[in-house]
Amino acid sequence: MTAHPALIEWPEDPSDEAGLALWTSDEIARATGGRASTSFAVSGVEIDSREVVEGDLFFALKGEASDGHRYLEGSYGRGAAGTVVEHATFGPHVLVGNTMSALEDLGRAARARVDAGIIGVTGSAGKTGVKEALYAALDRASRGRAHRSVKSYNNHVGVPLSLARMPARTSFGVFEMGMNHAGELSALTRLVRPHVAIVTTIAPAHIGHFAGEEAIADAKAEIFEGLESGGVAIIPADNRHFERLRAKAVQHAERVVSFGRHADADARLIDAVPAVGGGTLVTADLGGRKVCYTISQPGEHWVANSLAIMAAVEAIGGDLGAAGLALAEMEGLAGRGARHEIAASGGDGSDRALLIDESYNANPASMAVTLRQLGATPAARRVAVLGAMKELGAEEARYHAELAGPVSEGKVDRLILVGAEMGALADALGKSGASSLAGTIDVTHVQTAAEAAECLAASGVRGGDAILVKGSNSVGLGALVRSLASRER
Repeated sequence: MTAHPALIEWPEDPSDEAGLALWTSDEIARATGGRASTSFAVSGVEIDSREVVEGDLFFALKGEASDGHRYLEGSYGRGAAGTVVEHATFGPHVLVGNTMSALEDLGRAARARVDAGIIGVTGSAGKTGVKEALYAALDRASRGRAHRSVKSYNNHVGVPLSLARMPARTSFGVFEMGMNHAGELSALTRLVRPHVAIVTTIAPAHIGHFAGEEAIADAKAEIFEGLESGGVAIIPADNRHFERLRAKAVQHAERVVSFGRHADADARLIDAVPAVGGGTLVTADLGGRKVCYTISQPGEHWVANSLAIMAAVEAIGGDLGAAGLALAEMEGLAGRGARHEIAASGGDGSDRALLIDESYNANPASMAVTLRQLGATPAARRVAVLGAMKELGAEEARYHAELAGPVSEGKVDRLILVGAEMGALADALGKSGASSLAGTIDVTHVQTAAEAAECLAASGVRGGDAILVKGSNSVGLGALVRSLASRER
């Protein structure tokens, strides 16, 4: 049988010559200034011994409450090919003076060895969704050579870990960076050294650690300090801190790109209309180049996010068509908008209800946006389980009470409030639920997620319900979501 010649040959790429192992022991030792006990190669990097899989490199980090060196035997037992340690151990390892510094050094080495377009993402809300959409778009168009920080690994440990996991063959890297104190992003962005840096929005998240929103804007704008020469800053044109962000961006970026509805935005929304399935059909002007695409995820916030995504893809030299497909196919993220169809009884007789999982994070801006979207969601009954918003400082009572308006916009019929801080909202609505803002709502205020689950069980999940679960992660509403999602149809 005669073999047919290949119809398409991929273009050659210099990175094709890079080794297939993520790291060798010699490379780890050179990057960290450590000493390898023997020769080995690894295919992954991990800091949690419980998540080690075959071929991983385990960093034995020391924390305030635990020491990774206690879990070396378990990590080897799970298949670790090597470890990074501060004292010699029985298995293959690299000995260093400080494992946290070594992780940062390996992250720097990973960043230095790639010839890749790097994007950094921060903001008071939306950064994880934007990061995931960018990754999906760039991975689709690069033969699977995109890399990103997984989960919400966006702090002083998560960012160097995400960098250390980046393969030498990477063409695009997308890194989420978070902060709750001034100066944190400055250090992170100098590790990442992005070519494109995005601020999604500025809102009073973590405001308890800051003097006001202006200080939050200044802290988020630190992301521009790490921009590479010729870098691009992408900022929200419709945010009231736009000029403050822009003033910082021009100090470090060769080009500043704004996005939003504003008439002068560089990536400007022309039109947004509802799409089949609850998403949005968007028409945008990217500086004279008009594009039309569909967003699968519902909500005005995703329309704004999509403009930042398109601007970043264009700035990094990606494929706008692939970005449009990624936005059209993107599913909700666990804890950040994932939707589940779950079994129900009674109600409209459909035997199904909609569960909206927003249990991972909450601040005044994201609460308002999510509640408005609940109000636009078709439902026989709208149920909201709202957990306390953390780190809001001295004004926390006011921020919680001001959710009365968004609750009204959410057309909520049944409201379960969780946590002491939510007492201010319960008072604003009136214990009976009678409020000039919200009309009559069945309101219950409890202290714990377990009590919220009992309340929801008592009232039942009815056919046609739309159930929103949202709160700061520390409230623990994720357990309620998992319990409800286990009834998925």
